[in-house]
Amino acid sequence: MEDPPSDYARGYYDEAVEQLREREYPLLKDVTYLDHAGTTLYAKCLIESFSRDLTSNLFGNPHSASASSQLTTSRVDDIRLRVLRFFNADPDVYDLVFVANATAGIKLVADALRDYDERRSGFWYGYHVESHTSLVGVREVADAGNKCFVTDDEVEKWISEFAASPKDETPKLFAYPAQSNMTGRRLPLRWCREIRQAGRKKCFTLLDAAGLVSTAPLDLSDPGLTPDFVVLSFYKIFGFPDLGALIVRKDSGHIFSRRRYFGGGTVDMVITLGTQWHAKKETSIHDQLEDGTLPFLNVIALDSALEVHKRLYGSMANISNHTGLLANELFERLSSLKHYNGSPVCQLYTSPSSSYTDRSTQGPIIAFNLRDSRGNWVGKSEVEKLASVKGIHLRSGTLCNPGGAASHLGLDGAEMLQNFRAGQRCGDEHDIMQGKPTGALRVSFGAMSSWRDVTTFINFIEEFYVDKGPVITPAPLNPTANSRFYVESLCVYPIKSCGSFKVPQGMPWQVNREGLAWDREWCLIHQGTGVALSQKRYPRMALIRPYIDLDRGVLRVTCGGSSSTDGRHLEISLARDDPELVSAEMCQNSMQKSSTVCGDRVIVQVYSSPAVSTFFSDFLGIPCTLARLPPQTSTRYSKAHPEACPARKKSNNSMPGSFPDATHLSGKPQQNPILLSNESPILLISRSSVNRLNESIKANSKTGTGINKAVAADVFRANIIIAENLSASATTAVPREASSEQPYIEDSWTSLRIGPHGLGFDVLGSCQRCQMVCIDQMTAVRHEEPFATLAKTRRIGGKVFFGRHIGLSSSAGDNDDSDGRSICVGDAVVPSYD
Repeated sequence: MEDPPSDYARGYYDEAVEQLREREYPLLKDVTYLDHAGTTLYAKCLIESFSRDLTSNLFGNPHSASASSQLTTSRVDDIRLRVLRFFNADPDVYDLVFVANATAGIKLVADALRDYDERRSGFWYGYHVESHTSLVGVREVADAGNKCFVTDDEVEKWISEFAASPKDETPKLFAYPAQSNMTGRRLPLRWCREIRQAGRKKCFTLLDAAGLVSTAPLDLSDPGLTPDFVVLSFYKIFGFPDLGALIVRKDSGHIFSRRRYFGGGTVDMVITLGTQWHAKKETSIHDQLEDGTLPFLNVIALDSALEVHKRLYGSMANISNHTGLLANELFERLSSLKHYNGSPVCQLYTSPSSSYTDRSTQGPIIAFNLRDSRGNWVGKSEVEKLASVKGIHLRSGTLCNPGGAASHLGLDGAEMLQNFRAGQRCGDEHDIMQGKPTGALRVSFGAMSSWRDVTTFINFIEEFYVDKGPVITPAPLNPTANSRFYVESLCVYPIKSCGSFKVPQGMPWQVNREGLAWDREWCLIHQGTGVALSQKRYPRMALIRPYIDLDRGVLRVTCGGSSSTDGRHLEISLARDDPELVSAEMCQNSMQKSSTVCGDRVIVQVYSSPAVSTFFSDFLGIPCTLARLPPQTSTRYSKAHPEACPARKKSNNSMPGSFPDATHLSGKPQQNPILLSNESPILLISRSSVNRLNESIKANSKTGTGINKAVAADVFRANIIIAENLSASATTAVPREASSEQPYIEDSWTSLRIGPHGLGFDVLGSCQRCQMVCIDQMTAVRHEEPFATLAKTRRIGGKVFFGRHIGLSSSAGDNDDSDGRSICVGDAVVPSYD
């Protein structure tokens, strides 16, 4: 990457950005934060300044005459004025209403217009296609109709037609974003002026400025050019506080006069006994709309935020120039990325009316998707997962911009409905449906972004997503004699996402349709949301270690690392009908409750004993408790078949032995019951494949670091680890060249038999991996590997695979004796191949 240009080197701020980051944003060390459109970051000195303000002054509830109350009132009044001046808004022309966020301000305007004209049925609403979801939602309360303007030309035409039809007196509201939160395109502010010049008293404009003001100035000094209502969120500008504002032109404030609701602080008198009557405050617009007690400490925090922001960055114009330069550089770099065959790496979503060299038309946001050298889309979720492992924070999805996303991705309403019916939901991992992306990746810059952020992100894309040469298919694997493979270890995970219980050598372990006995029968659920906890979010769950004591009939749970000496443990009865826990001081009080497990709604039996919840909550630091899946209630089925994962259907792009062979990913479509597992009854991995992966990790590691990045097999949390008996070649008819390990041979297996009774298993598909494999199961420390190397060596169709999902074969009878339905460490494994 070339050096920054001279403009950047000179700097738009008084202090170099890198120095400023080191002092004021220490959490950015080793982190590349590229989601400033979601929220920017607060400076260290902002929090320190606010803390000094709080500890130096006594602030009371403003609705009182005490000294502390009056101090709060005067400070709020001063800060309200200061914020108006920040936007060059004349306080004689505008009033500012503090709200929770921009969305709350939008809702306040919509609710007022709904009751504005008693003679007519509501109001008419028009909005631009690139509007945030919060603007789109206003259409649901616009009883007089609504229209989504798909292009700027449609807006221009409507304005001209509107000006020519003065007889239509239906109240109207036209809303649009000053900056698209998807693409960063800046829309024309002149529309507000043109609508005002039409001279229609009952047509109002609402500008969503939340995206714009995060990195650009908003000048409200000319009342003729500005909207009737402006909404914004301060955390997008300063990072803190989380507060919003509705800026109202005073000559448009009359729309709130028929607002029905009132609350504390917005009335001068209320009569509840006998006659029901109240008198609203009329001193100001904000006095009429700020129901209840303001979050006055958040408002006071704005004083520090404004002061620190000015001291660090000077002006919003400086920030606009700085972020615009970075965005233009990244856009040019992404645009120039090519695969070895000349095909573009990035599909960038831009508007023909904007340019990254023109601050008035484009903000510091870049939306895009990636393609591989064959033109296939790379899933947004997979990019976001890998970026997270590499310490890069970005955003993916439809970005709360349904119209803009649909327009740029080429999705019509019928396609989106079909995707929804097929299972797509906000925030899920349905990346590609019907051959089209369902969302995009978004990178956005903020005041404290640096040239290094650009360099880091470009290097990330080049390392993992630019194909340097054609894919070379290695020689086909040579399946060897049946006795070559054996079960190296068996692992059961009694509590979902917690540590493993390793089945002792020589102990037969029962296999059920749902998986290995006692596997994922319990889970930890959040006491507030009911959602099952995952190690991906709470890595310390790896240090919760269960032990199945069949002799005593208990599940014994300990917490802490391998060196932990606190001796804390909990014992749970394995018996489903035992009303008592083994631990004498606890009772197995339980109740039925709905929980969410991997997106599925399931009924679990929750242990309501305070001792149980305290045991886990204290260790994890979150309010949670233990739950168990009741018997005979499982309605969840394996997702490891092609109907559940279209990406696993057959393809011609196969790389056996390196990438998983796509022709072997589909497995056999069948409904396999599961308990609390993610995708299938049983997960199998190969020791040889782990060894090859570690060789790749070593090869990819920077030389001279002295850091061993090899991973243990347990990071993959498999139930069965298969190893190869290399000495088998001495006594069996194994080809001489097959005496070495055969990594990824399991990719070609379609079924297998284990043990002396030949218990049969069907291969259901390959296991899709996420960044959870980066958590060391012994220390709960998160690393880059192995996901970073897997993304290079085991990615197909934009997804990363390692290991195989298997389930008990339909040929294994449900009435078989326990010996026939059990496997053991050391059992021989006989695979079948395509």
